[in-house]
Amino acid sequence: MVRILRGLAEKYFSDDEAVILFLLLVAGTAFILLFGAMLAPVIAALIVAFILQGLVTRLVNMRVPELVAIIGVFIVFLGVLVGFLFGLLPLIWSQVTSLAGEMPRIFRETQSYLELLPEQYPHLISMEAVNTIYRQVTTEAGNLTQWLVSFSLSSIPDLVALLIYMVLLPILVFFFLKDRRVLLASMSRLLPTQRPLMQAIWNEVNQQCANYVRGKALEILIVGGVTYVAFKILGMPYAALLALLVGLSVVIPYIGAAVVTIPVAMIALFAFGWGSQFIWVMVVYGIIQALDGNVLVPVLFSEVNNLHPVMIIVAVLFFGGLWGMWGVFFAIPLATMLKAIFSAWPVQGEVDTHARGS
Repeated sequence: MVRILRGLAEKYFSDDEAVILFLLLVAGTAFILLFGAMLAPVIAALIVAFILQGLVTRLVNMRVPELVAIIGVFIVFLGVLVGFLFGLLPLIWSQVTSLAGEMPRIFRETQSYLELLPEQYPHLISMEAVNTIYRQVTTEAGNLTQWLVSFSLSSIPDLVALLIYMVLLPILVFFFLKDRRVLLASMSRLLPTQRPLMQAIWNEVNQQCANYVRGKALEILIVGGVTYVAFKILGMPYAALLALLVGLSVVIPYIGAAVVTIPVAMIALFAFGWGSQFIWVMVVYGIIQALDGNVLVPVLFSEVNNLHPVMIIVAVLFFGGLWGMWGVFFAIPLATMLKAIFSAWPVQGEVDTHARGS
């Protein structure tokens, strides 16, 4: 056992810089686990600034002065934030409350659909099983309603904190963009002067994660916007709410699309019944999903190392169990970052081969 551990240490930690980097990763992970909730606005601002930095860099490459590029990108970000808070968010909330009001009718229609099943398929399902399913659905719906009421009441004291976060977030984003070099230089003073390994891993992580996060943000906007327009044209109720769900579903490949298909199909069924309108909604939704997976994703993520579906499921389960909904939301970027680190991590045999070749 000791020999195996010594062999692993010599293979992966033969470089002193690799040991320092490993300790920094462990310390950073522990810091986020302990103080992540407290520093949520700072972490969110870092992610937003990381996404916006790509646009700033492109404007600078087009010979736009850096300060002008930063101010312009920041104004666009403020416009999007204000539009979300005062335009999209009230619309979504109104549709959520409208859907909650429609729930009794939906339950009645669900019961009528379920009662027809024993008549059509008497050998597969009985009326007793239908009644059991309906009671379970009704109980879960009642528990969900009570949770929503208790959540809304308990969240009243958090509104002040939310308002503070909404003020802090733009300020932090602006200073992260404006003083990016100063902040990075201050952090680099804590690291060794000669750090080729850290620089190589940083370049790999920066390239992979930057391409993924920025591409995923653009994919959410495109898929959500196209879905909203398509559903509005088709007369689909709750178009904004469903478009938001479909847009966010692309964050979790495979799983997100499968999960969001259920509410889209159910609302279309209860709105239009078994008819041509329902078929058109599902066909258009399927076309959007097909174009996203076969056209948009290859274009946006051509420079990103794709994760295997098994790794995606494992990442969602692991980070979701660790950090809840936020862990599910950031599972794929975190898995991409870990894959980039492992890809750039030095292995003793590879280092020796490279040294002999040079």
